[in-house]
Amino acid sequence: MKIACVGAGRMGRGIALAFTLAGREVTLVDLKPRSDFDKLKTDAMQEMEASLAMLVELGAIARVDLSGVSVVQDPEALRDADLIFEAVPETLEAKRDAFARICGIASKEAILASTTSTILVTDLVPLVTHPERLLNAHWLNPAYLIPLVEISVHGGTSPAIIKKLKALLEEAGKVPVVCGPTPGFIVPRLQALVMNEAARMVEEGAASAEDIDKATRYGLGLRFSAIGVVEFIDYGGNDILYYASRYLAEKVSAERYAAPEIVQRLMREGNLGLKTGQGFYDYRGRDGRAYRKDVLARTLAALNILKGRKEA
Repeated sequence: MKIACVGAGRMGRGIALAFTLAGREVTLVDLKPRSDFDKLKTDAMQEMEASLAMLVELGAIARVDLSGVSVVQDPEALRDADLIFEAVPETLEAKRDAFARICGIASKEAILASTTSTILVTDLVPLVTHPERLLNAHWLNPAYLIPLVEISVHGGTSPAIIKKLKALLEEAGKVPVVCGPTPGFIVPRLQALVMNEAARMVEEGAASAEDIDKATRYGLGLRFSAIGVVEFIDYGGNDILYYASRYLAEKVSAERYAAPEIVQRLMREGNLGLKTGQGFYDYRGRDGRAYRKDVLARTLAALNILKGRKEA
């Protein structure tokens, strides 16, 4: 499969590195008319080399060269691409121009994956031909390091296209997840709540920035690197979240902390998670002790990594 990325900025470079580390070739295509293209190309290659050098220094990888990465200004490079990532600036005008040029050259079978973090895939549908091959592929920075890639699809996205992109990302060592055309995808939507609340706590004098960051790394971050957020609700019990939400809604902010209807419904139904056999997940028929042991093993693994980084 031939991979191209329209846009040679930060995201395009990160994607190129991700596939380079997976042994695949990538062509970065700069469609913007510019007289300083040679400088852009040099800067892009040097930045990618510097990133690889740091990974080598940290013992994360053996030496890898960038012979599989091309940075070009020729849109004809898109003609035989099977997968095209769009990574131009975050405006509809820029996206409209980029997709018009891409669709005028690329094969109608080529997968079109926008890397936008702010524009809904449904807003991009009118900008492309054959929209069944269109989806968003939101990489988290640095793209070559963070495993997660959020795939946001619209109602007309072909299931075969989703399956093909997921398989390619998994082959590259990534962990794809799928969501609908929702603002903020999954991670940015959760992340914004946490970051804003942390900023409010500093603003209120509830705790220092340093102590909030320490609490995040050694508590919140450690916990959620081992167990998913929704899984954690079930693991501790939906009733704990329900009562905590009531308390915080009363004492801090009803707007920010009121429990959503699904939490209230599960509470009414008595489906509290692991301890009742059902919650967001179904635990009936599962070995409870084996599951708890697995969660403990995941937590210990995350703790060992954190300890290792602290000692280093």
